[in-house]
Parts: sequence; structure tokens; C-alpha cells
Amino acid sequence: MDYIIETHHLTKKYGHKIAANDVNIRIRAGEIYGLIGRNGAGKTTIMRMLSGLSNASSGSYALFGKEGKELRGEMHKVGVLIEAPGIYPKMSAYDNLRAKAIAMGRDDKKYLNGLLELVGLTDTGKKGAGSFSLGMRQRLGIALSLIGDPQLIILDEPINGLDPQGIVDVREMLSKLRSERGITIMISSHILDELGKLADSYGIIDDGTLIDEFTTEELQRRSGSFTLIRTDDNQKALALIRQMGFNDIIQDEDGTLRLPELLDRSRNVVKRLVENDIFVKEVRMDSFSLEDYYLSVTKKGGKHDGKSDQDGSIQTAKD
Repeated sequence: MDYIIETHHLTKKYGHKIAANDVNIRIRAGEIYGLIGRNGAGKTTIMRMLSGLSNASSGSYALFGKEGKELRGEMHKVGVLIEAPGIYPKMSAYDNLRAKAIAMGRDDKKYLNGLLELVGLTDTGKKGAGSFSLGMRQRLGIALSLIGDPQLIILDEPINGLDPQGIVDVREMLSKLRSERGITIMISSHILDELGKLADSYGIIDDGTLIDEFTTEELQRRSGSFTLIRTDDNQKALALIRQMGFNDIIQDEDGTLRLPELLDRSRNVVKRLVENDIFVKEVRMDSFSLEDYYLSVTKKGGKHDGKSDQDGSIQTAKD
């Protein structure tokens, strides 16, 4: 397997606090990898180490198959947007890009205008970047990370604080970078619904520890579809369904019954409920989302067990 990023027991300590603990991440070339975790979980700490902005306390990591002293020669292939974009507020978007391009030996007007077009900032003219909206600043930050044509970009919460249209624009742009330019993207976000539409693989960080790593396909296999059933007597219905031998039926906190989906089985269950004078209020198909899975793993401290926790939320503050 061809991995762009591999970490080996990567650990970061600040005094007695362990911000990243024995982390082993693998990211394939050409994929979008979503790093998931609540406030203070360690996402930004990991990204800073992989970007060369912070040294590991122990462990190591490889980029493009190189590690140790050889890493320095690979860092020009990495673009980074961590925390607030480093922009000059009185300079235009173009001039901000040009300042970095000159430093990297890439002062090319057509090239820079192409980046502005890619991120949707062609109409900003001479307007100072300090007066840009949050979404415009984030797009400028992504453009800055692309100078030098990196093969890998590391983006920490690039859609944080954006309005719905801004989120869609950034999502489409990142998909385009992967599909048209073959760029590998590592991205953190607390907006799991959007991340679920974008990423190919995921890693869940909790208290500095990588507790799960999986692909979109693996998530679908683990979660699957299910039937939700609501009746006028859920306790009686639950007992009856278990008498039918379906011990994988689960009752959610609101009383809703959740049955892993097999179409014929669901039909038989509903028929039996009606025959036993249990009024069926609702029957519908559903499936687990990325957020459901994240909550089930982090709240139970282990692998997904088939039940969704609906009472949690992911904090929006940064690590």
C-alpha cells in the first residue's frame, strides 16, 4: 500500500499533559482523510507535528516514504493551513499570494491568478484581505497552502464558521483538488455531516489517542441500514420481537425500536405486531451517519455496537 503519511507511536507531551498519545495514522496517496475529535482531543497537535511546526516528544512519522533527516527535503511538497491564515491585512488577495510565491521562487502572474480563480477570489481586486469575510479569508488561506503545487495539504478546520454556501464551495473545491490534481488532503472538522460527504477515510482522536481508523466503505459495512419502529406500547412490542428470535433489536432512549435491516424480517415484525393488537405508529428506514458512529465510539470507549447515541454534540472550539 502506498501511503503519503505514516506515523509511528507519535507522541506529544506538554509537561505532564499528553496531547497526542502513541498515534499511528496511515493516509493513502490521493485520498481525503478526515481527522475527527472533540475540543482538545489532539487534532491540531497532530497536524502541527506533521507540518513540521512542532516537534514530537517521542515516536516518528514518514512523509512520502521518508523520515528523520530526510524529511526536510520533502516539506516543499506539503501545504498547510493551521489555525488562522497568515495574511497581510492591508494587502490584496493577489499580493498576499505573490508575497509567498516570491519567497518560494514562483512569481508568475498567470499562476497566481489561476489560484485566485480556483478558490473563488478573482473579483476581490485591490481590497485589503483584512476586510474579507471569514469564508474569504479561509479560501485565501487554502490558496496560500497551494503555492508551490504541493502533493499533500493539511487543513485544520477550513470550514469552521462558514455559512452554508461557503461550506459547499470549500467542499467542492477540495473535491476538485483531489480529483483533478491528485492532491492528498488531511482535514479536520467538527461538522461531521459535511466531512462525511467529502472524506474517503477517517481517524477518530479522543483524549490524544487514535481510537479508530476506517474507510467510508468500512463505515457503511459497520453501520448498515436499520428499521425504526414506533408503537403505542414499545415495551410490549420489544418483548414480542425478541420472542420472535430477533435479539439484535435495540430500544433507543426515546423508546423507538431499532432493528438492523432485513426487508423480509421487518415486514414479518410489523405483521406480528398488528396481529397482537399493537398499534404501529411509524415504520421507516434509516442509516447511521458519521456523527452517529463517532458518538457511539467515543461515548462507549470502544467499537461501534449498533446503537446510536443522539444526545451528544461535538464542540466547535479548536484544539
